[in-house]
Amino acid sequence: MAETPPLDVLAIAAHPDDVEQTCGGTLIKMAQAGYRTGVLDLTAGDMGTRGTPEIRLQEAEAAGRELMLAWRGNMRFPDARLENSLPARMSLAMEIRRLRPRVVILPYWEARHPDHYRAGELGYEACFLAGLKKLDEATEPHRPFKVLYASLYANVTPSFVVDITEQFERRMAALFRYRSQYGGGPGSELFPAEREIRERLAAIARFYGNLIGVKYGEPFVVKETMRVDDIVSLGVRSF
Repeated sequence: MAETPPLDVLAIAAHPDDVEQTCGGTLIKMAQAGYRTGVLDLTAGDMGTRGTPEIRLQEAEAAGRELMLAWRGNMRFPDARLENSLPARMSLAMEIRRLRPRVVILPYWEARHPDHYRAGELGYEACFLAGLKKLDEATEPHRPFKVLYASLYANVTPSFVVDITEQFERRMAALFRYRSQYGGGPGSELFPAEREIRERLAAIARFYGNLIGVKYGEPFVVKETMRVDDIVSLGVRSF
């Protein structure tokens, strides 16, 4: 397998189109700042009502270009049957060693879809395993410095919110590259129309943006206390 330069930020998600909804604006913003960003989807969405794995992988590639990703991959784990098993953890840990990300973004640990919260569990445990020297003597251990949880669909107070006002439209363009999911066609009565999806996601982004005094925002949660060295330069007004 070809060597990949280390990533600054890696988002791990259960399905193609998950990151586009939850942290796509942040990935674009980081890429625009000069960081190497990547996405690792754990499944190809093969159990989805619409589309096929082959179509969704093609759409993910197109969406990745909109997100300005340096790298995107797919583990091809079974969709709707994602398990936090030892083989899955080991496979993901080895991929993390290969990609060597400094920051990993995971789905929030509580979710309606079992694949989403299992992706969070699986990602966290794989990040830990990846740092164990004896996991595989032939590869260098690596453990990300920071794990963030994308909490856009969780009813929790975020640890921080990223201003994605300038990136919002590009994030939406990336999401709508998944024409099999968000275009018309068979089964479309089961899914909101494109305009409705845009309005919903804009409303959510407006809510989080309002928390920090900007138009659009994406929320994140961290488990550890955040450090501040300069209280004079803190953002977001109190009054």
